[in-house]
Amino acid sequence: MGFKRTYSEINEKIKTGKVVVVTAEEVIGMVEEKGIENVAREVDIVTTGTFGPMCSSGAFFNFGHPKPRIKMHKVWMNGVPAYTGIAAVDAYLGCNELPEHDPLNSNHPGEFRYGGGHVIEDLVAGKTVKFEASGYGTDCYPRRKIETYITLEDVNEAFLFNPRNAYQNYNVAVNVSDKMIYTYMGALKPGVGNAHYCSAGQLSPLLNDPLYRTIGIGTRIFLGGGTGYVAWNGTQHNPCAARGENGVPTGGAGTIAVVGDLKQMKPQWLRGTSFLGYGVTLTVGIGIPIPILDEEMLKFTAVKDEDIVAPVVDYSYDYPNATGKTLGSVTYAQLKSGVIEVNGKAVPTAPISSYIKAREIADTLKHSITAGEFLLGEPVQNLPSADSGISLKGLQEKKAP
Repeated sequence: MGFKRTYSEINEKIKTGKVVVVTAEEVIGMVEEKGIENVAREVDIVTTGTFGPMCSSGAFFNFGHPKPRIKMHKVWMNGVPAYTGIAAVDAYLGCNELPEHDPLNSNHPGEFRYGGGHVIEDLVAGKTVKFEASGYGTDCYPRRKIETYITLEDVNEAFLFNPRNAYQNYNVAVNVSDKMIYTYMGALKPGVGNAHYCSAGQLSPLLNDPLYRTIGIGTRIFLGGGTGYVAWNGTQHNPCAARGENGVPTGGAGTIAVVGDLKQMKPQWLRGTSFLGYGVTLTVGIGIPIPILDEEMLKFTAVKDEDIVAPVVDYSYDYPNATGKTLGSVTYAQLKSGVIEVNGKAVPTAPISSYIKAREIADTLKHSITAGEFLLGEPVQNLPSADSGISLKGLQEKKAP
């Protein structure tokens, strides 16, 4: 019968400096040398990391009241609108938001040089941002306009809240058409001229806990260079996706919603990002420690790139039209080799996420835990799993009742 560990036991080891932590990359070689059982008894925590563009990200702000007070109906930061339908001086800035004067795709492909993700990066970098707000005036909030300049330190509250991050596996994007296309997976050459993917594979957090045994509401994480938490399952969380025998999903599956103090974060881990012909987003750094509660958890964290399969999807027709078709599957080992085969053709690959940065995040988290600076947060509720019955629904066009 296998052994068991608890969160409290592991946290006590962290406090006393006796904890053993390795990265999800390092544990693979250890298991090959010593076997699952021996390594599971030796290692307390395995750290993971990912660094890639993550739409469905943004930040909440409370700006504080000027004198006289104002009920902000519209807000702009460096010309980028923020959503104000929350309270008088609260707003949410989405990473995809664009300045109202942006030409968009009127001259296709549009450049999308600046947007919400860039504003967030600028604030975290300590830069000054132009702030504008207008209101319609009330008896209690009489002011109608304010224009000033702010830094992150000037606002009362600023916290990152990302509704959907750290996708558990994802598509490999190609283009079978005869013209170049521009997507959130980057520019795709005609005739399946290239293939883009977006995952750290064997280092990616949710691929190291495929059944969500340790990742849930309250899990403490590395977020944007600071400390954050899993707040909920992410939007489009799809635990019922098809899986291999190792429990790893064979396509997009789980996601997490995350939250953390923006004032703790660092600009190298929150980067405003522009996609030619598509728009803007935020590239986010996330690292999650996986506690080795038993041998099964160690086995999950020893997953290798050659054991993780992703679907190849045509983004010229099948993806935009939601046909559900794929052009086959490839492993992350094949993707990282630089060339895959699609319909008998050798196709060069490129990541839009950074494996090097994912490795750096996993290492940073490892050293923080070893130094006693980062304790595990035991989830109060696990993410919904395959037995939850959750399935993704598409928006249906219906006639008015």
